[in-house]
Amino acid sequence: MTERSSITDQVETVLRELVQAGNIRAGQIVVIGTSTSEVIGQRIGTAGVQQVAEQIYEAVERVRREIDFYAAYQCCEHLNRALVVDRQMLSQYPLVEVAAIPAPKAGGSMASHAYRSLLQPCLVETIQAHAGIDIGETLIGMHLLPVAVPVRPSIRRMGEANVNMAYTRPKFIGGIRAIYQLDAVHINKESGTCE
Repeated sequence: MTERSSITDQVETVLRELVQAGNIRAGQIVVIGTSTSEVIGQRIGTAGVQQVAEQIYEAVERVRREIDFYAAYQCCEHLNRALVVDRQMLSQYPLVEVAAIPAPKAGGSMASHAYRSLLQPCLVETIQAHAGIDIGETLIGMHLLPVAVPVRPSIRRMGEANVNMAYTRPKFIGGIRAIYQLDAVHINKESGTCE
């Protein structure tokens, strides 16, 4: 197996695990945070590699086309961790567009590649995603909905980069009398109370 297919296949594997664990559906958002520098064993933000970004993008696209979720590619801190998305997301989600074009040294190799690969790219300031994958500890948590549920991928490292993932779930509300599954409720039809 070549290194190219290895990274692409690894990303596809863990992304499919995330989609399954989080029950990700069409129209939901998955954040992709990537340090291509970390993948090749360098400190984050110091040695971005376009070829690694291409491989990761290819893997995400394989899964995205099948599931039809939205991918949001996180930029580096130089663009305040804004996200590259397809413009069609703006009609479905209340996102704030910002004006910048990611470049390898200002946005990161992954965001730069995604911006140049999407048909209608734009940059948004922040997002509340349903799930995310973080390759190289890029800190995607600021872009996840509460409450994040960690997922332990079968592949914990890609190259030299640590891999972390999470999906989100709705907050539990209501305290001790709240019911969280429909089959757990029995309504007394005469009194209208739960039993």
